Amino acid sequence: MDRITAAKVFVDVAYSGSFTATADRLDMSRPMVTRYIEAMENWLQTRLLNRTTRKVSLTSAGETCLADVERLLEKADELTLLTTANDELTGTIRLATSMSFGYAQLVPALKGFMLAHPSVVIDVDLEDSTTDLTRERIDLALRIASDPDPSLIGKPIAPCESVLVASPGYLDKSSEIKHPRDLEVHECLGYKNFERHVWHLHKDADIESIDISCHLTANDATLLTQAAIAHLGIAMQPKYLVAKHLQSGELVEVLPSWKPKDMQVYVLYSSRKNMPPAVRALIDHLSDYFSAQHW
Repeated sequence: MDRITAAKVFVDVAYSGSFTATADRLDMSRPMVTRYIEAMENWLQTRLLNRTTRKVSLTSAGETCLADVERLLEKADELTLLTTANDELTGTIRLATSMSFGYAQLVPALKGFMLAHPSVVIDVDLEDSTTDLTRERIDLALRIASDPDPSLIGKPIAPCESVLVASPGYLDKSSEIKHPRDLEVHECLGYKNFERHVWHLHKDADIESIDISCHLTANDATLLTQAAIAHLGIAMQPKYLVAKHLQSGELVEVLPSWKPKDMQVYVLYSSRKNMPPAVRALIDHLSDYFSAQHW
């Protein structure tokens, strides 16, 4: 049995803590994962994992071996690159980002890279919750934040401005909005991962923090955009998501002289050590691509 594949399976199970999760991620059957783990244990002549009906965890020998096995895989990748003709990039890159950013911006950003490097496979995870890059075996994450996770290496690749938007239909039937405090009597659309819905807006040196009333909340910006288009209220949305709707007239900007706090699009990764060339190349590509965008 292929020892390199067995080593990859062992490392994945070590981080996922689940034979089923590893089988899904590596696109193989659960019995095949079991056979690869057994092959690793036979090869190393020791038990690497504790298995119960509820949990899989490393034995003390497994913990000792894990770092060495990871170094083995890194060396195997380096040897593969040395024997690849014309310095062609190869390998699989696991990339995580939010659903809204993925749907609105990721495919155009990846297209040029994929055409230039047809031997690289990109596996995208779309989820709005914060991902543990190490545990989930994610190579890169694209996240929008004002301050990224300090445990990760973050490179800002584009500014992310937000705006207040609503449909003309909603505004026509609602009271006039001249000042941020007027938002207190309007229907607003908010993110449900915030217990208290407060919008912070600034105009030059003036700052207003407004408690808003939300009859609809969601954990996905795309849904809130569609709700605003459907005349359900006012939403605070990133420009990258609503720019085309503002241009078409489906949405209009509310209080354009008052601005939410700007954030940054970051590309995040857990370590610079032994970074595969394909991952490094994708970071550079994404940085160049998004630095040229004007949403």
